[in-house]
Amino acid sequence: MEEMQKNLLSEVSGLHGIPVGAYNIRVDGQALSMNSTANIEIVKKKDKSGIDIYIKPNTKNESLHIPVILTQTGLKEVVYNDFHIGENSDVTIIAGCGIHNSGDKESEHDGIHSFFIGKNAKVKYVEKHYGEGDGKGQRILNPVTIVEIDENGYMEMDTVQIKGVDSTKRITKAKLNEGAKIVVKEKIMTHRNQFAETGFEVELNGDNSSAHVTSRSVAKDNSNQVFLADIKGNAKCTGHSECDAIIMDNATVKAIPQILANNVNANLIHEAAIGKIAGEQLTKLMTLGLTEKEAEEWIVNGFLK
Repeated sequence: MEEMQKNLLSEVSGLHGIPVGAYNIRVDGQALSMNSTANIEIVKKKDKSGIDIYIKPNTKNESLHIPVILTQTGLKEVVYNDFHIGENSDVTIIAGCGIHNSGDKESEHDGIHSFFIGKNAKVKYVEKHYGEGDGKGQRILNPVTIVEIDENGYMEMDTVQIKGVDSTKRITKAKLNEGAKIVVKEKIMTHRNQFAETGFEVELNGDNSSAHVTSRSVAKDNSNQVFLADIKGNAKCTGHSECDAIIMDNATVKAIPQILANNVNANLIHEAAIGKIAGEQLTKLMTLGLTEKEAEEWIVNGFLK
């Protein structure tokens, strides 16, 4: 790998080389390196771009890395990855996409990930998006995550987009059966003229299923953000969506939470808070010797941790 590609790999996955265990590293539209293990099998799709991942039942404390890197300006791709998680498994999946664009054409990666999580299985899914490059061409990422969780299954999604992505539309759709649970933690920062839209659709179909969706974001300069959350309670369940955003300069943020109770025992809550940094916070930090800009950066970094 070239040095630029290694840097992108480190940014989106924390890797500094080929990992141990199961992995599929994709660079500029092609699989650079792939490895299966005794419990995690990766199979290249024959009918379209992407892979099928099969995790055996009772697989514990194993991880899978599937980073994507784009360094060719003008490259656009759609990739389909399907994850089949066996019963009683407990695994971590680390994804993410980094785009370096130094040209004048748009570079775009659209990843469609479908998860089929078996009974009593647990999945932690970590996804980071990052962009860089001094070209005029946009860096575009449009991830779609589709989740089906069987009885007493669990999924935690930790998604981060802090720098360099000009346009993104994130869609997450989940259907939960009895006792299943999903926890989504999202962190986004936009600046300049960037645009970010995230949409969550959750159907709580089984008794004692639950969903907790949290979005923390910062919008700077002339950027624009939209947050949509739609939780449907179709059984005895609990659901909570929360949007907490800091707005700065001439940016705009729109939050559209929606909850629908189709069962008398559904307990659903939505919250949204959008506002600027409080003046007393800046004043307190500036009395400690920070400039106003340094104080703002300190507050923003702490908010997005």
